[in-house]
Amino acid sequence: MGRDLAADFTVARRTFEEADESLSFALSTLCFDGPAETLALTEHAQPAILVTSVAAYRVLAEITGLVPHVVAGHSLGEWSALVVANALGLADAARGVRERGRQMQRAVPAGAGAMAAVIGLDTPTVTALCEEAAGGDVVAPANLNGGGQVVVSGHTAAVERLMRLAVARQARVQRLDVSAPFHCPLMAAAADGVARFLADVEVREPAVPVVTSVEGRPVTSRADVVSLLVSQVTAPVRWEDTMAALRAFAPTRAFEVGPGRVLCGLARRLWPELPCQPVGDRASVERAAEALR
Repeated sequence: MGRDLAADFTVARRTFEEADESLSFALSTLCFDGPAETLALTEHAQPAILVTSVAAYRVLAEITGLVPHVVAGHSLGEWSALVVANALGLADAARGVRERGRQMQRAVPAGAGAMAAVIGLDTPTVTALCEEAAGGDVVAPANLNGGGQVVVSGHTAAVERLMRLAVARQARVQRLDVSAPFHCPLMAAAADGVARFLADVEVREPAVPVVTSVEGRPVTSRADVVSLLVSQVTAPVRWEDTMAALRAFAPTRAFEVGPGRVLCGLARRLWPELPCQPVGDRASVERAAEALR
């Protein structure tokens, strides 16, 4: 992750160096060389994704002069969006998402929680099935991604019951390879930990609007930024609403900065007329720069 960006662009290398210093360990080495099983730990994966995303954005901005009109992020990506909007410093954000990852991992014992994607049912139907499947446990919608895709999260047994109910409704289901049941009430202790961290961090008003995935609306105040970063730990990611709110800004092009291209795939389903390009390595940066010429 990010190795070729750091090798070829000074601004990316300095981004990784800043993160290494703030975290007091070589996150860059872990990103570039692994081992994969260590990188995949939530407390490492979250800052790694954030820093690689910010590095990719900074490279694109430096070589094209790009200034975003509006930014948004899916779950962890909202922290990256806030760095781009200058509401959070990179060093604070890197420490914050590492603490977020630690708190999330500690909130539920290993194996006690699970997540699954349900494809082919709408949100009200999945919500009703969650209520039916709960049986005294917790299971709830966690990602409202749109296009007939809803991710659920909760106690393992309840998620498994939900999956069986969804299959009986002719839905496709897929258990997700995650280390904890994110974005559900089981993460309440993690939300408290994030709140404690943010109490000691400088949070500024965003320089550009940030559409929050908690409420699907643009935020411009410091108080909103703090409260929503805490709320998002337990709240579902309302990505379909987020995309709908972005329409009010009349964007002509979108870039998914960082590793992966999941959001571009969702954009194609929700907003097919909006060009969306992933930007996560040198080749994709060059393609994005060409599109902006």
